Amino acid sequence: MSERDTTGTTSPNDDAEHRNDSAAAAAVLAAVPAAAVLAPLGDRLADLVALYEDLHRHPELGFQETRTAAEAARRLTASGYDVTTGIAGTGVVGVLRNGPGPVVLLRADMDALPVTENSGLDYASTVPGRMHACGHDVHVTCLLGAADLLAAGRDHWSGTLIALFQPAEEVGGGARAMIDAGLYSKGLIPTPEVVLAQHVAPLAAGLIAYCPGPCMAAADTLEITFHGTGGHGSRPETTVDPILMAASFVQRVQSVVAREVAPKDGAVVTVGSFHAGDSANVIPDRAVVRLSIRTFDDAVRTAVLAAVDRIARAEAAASGADRAPETVVLDTFPVTVNDSTTLRQVNDAFTELFGAQRLFPYEPATGSEDAGLLATAAGAPLYYWWLGGWDPEEFHTALAAGRLAQDIPSNHSPHFVPVVRPTLTMGVEALTAAALNQLAGSASASDSVTASASASAEGVGEVG
Repeated sequence: MSERDTTGTTSPNDDAEHRNDSAAAAAVLAAVPAAAVLAPLGDRLADLVALYEDLHRHPELGFQETRTAAEAARRLTASGYDVTTGIAGTGVVGVLRNGPGPVVLLRADMDALPVTENSGLDYASTVPGRMHACGHDVHVTCLLGAADLLAAGRDHWSGTLIALFQPAEEVGGGARAMIDAGLYSKGLIPTPEVVLAQHVAPLAAGLIAYCPGPCMAAADTLEITFHGTGGHGSRPETTVDPILMAASFVQRVQSVVAREVAPKDGAVVTVGSFHAGDSANVIPDRAVVRLSIRTFDDAVRTAVLAAVDRIARAEAAASGADRAPETVVLDTFPVTVNDSTTLRQVNDAFTELFGAQRLFPYEPATGSEDAGLLATAAGAPLYYWWLGGWDPEEFHTALAAGRLAQDIPSNHSPHFVPVVRPTLTMGVEALTAAALNQLAGSASASDSVTASASASAEGVGEVG
């Protein structure tokens, strides 16, 4: 186990490098709003680290995030937001009205996963069988940090800022539940004009990855119940074996992607759960299979779902079952689509703050998200980016060896715990800069920009 695995931080050199880069960026932007708003971050970082470690120790599953939601509400209230709690059970929103201008929504998801942590960290999960294995504790911490800085720096921007803490992203129901609870229709928050969100990923900490257009796949989670005729394990000829039926389906369904989807179209079919029987000498009367389907195109999605249903029915018929399989849709996510104009605008702000070398384009991910529903329901553009969270040295060593998949744990792994620094710093900075990019500048901010331009004309603060 490496030092990163036991401490959860990068080496001092990694942190120092990020601090130097941030200091250089701050010097360049000294006269513009982002630098002024971000200036207090250094003094608040210790509190944010403590918050993150506390959230990581106390993970909560979807629609059970009461402790996390209470802390988010407490901090938003202390920062001066108008706070509404209990939306769809545990959802929290804070609204900060600060004069005329755009309505900008920043979103973080709160829920953990039913995973047993195996990180060895001193702030590992204290809840058996529960872990923040997808980094939502990072998301909550970064949004609370950005919300606090933006509230304290409200002299530098104008508009309305919404900080939204969403339950149950992992099961695909949280965003929809908040919308159905009247998030927009009942005026719980103003309708946003843009939705911004980020997700920590197993990329080198200090990097931001982006993808224009469709950036994350649609997902459909199905539960298929195969019905047979149970009996004694010593007399299989008197039964219709649902285990054999379902096992044949599991193998055959892999042919959907291999033989029915063009390589350019991209699809994933994964069987993640198979339950049948309780005793070695009893053939049960049913077998239940759960599978996850990922696609990027509606026509491909329709074709894959139809093929899965066809194969399930065919295997049941081939086994002589007298009942067709039953399929239940457990959850569904739409394709997550980034607005190209918003992406370009925010990336300009990221480039100014971090430098172009910290941004890179990324292929669409076959993971899925429901943040896009918040944008679609509002008729607003979305920009959703990836925040690097892994030890940079480990990441680049694995990349050079062609072993990223083997050596760097992915989200949902019991080993996936992002490094604390510079992940939290970068995450707070990114959300803050993105919000400021979309909000209107105040008069004082405009004056500062003018002053900066004048100073540059006189040769002060020139950038090479």
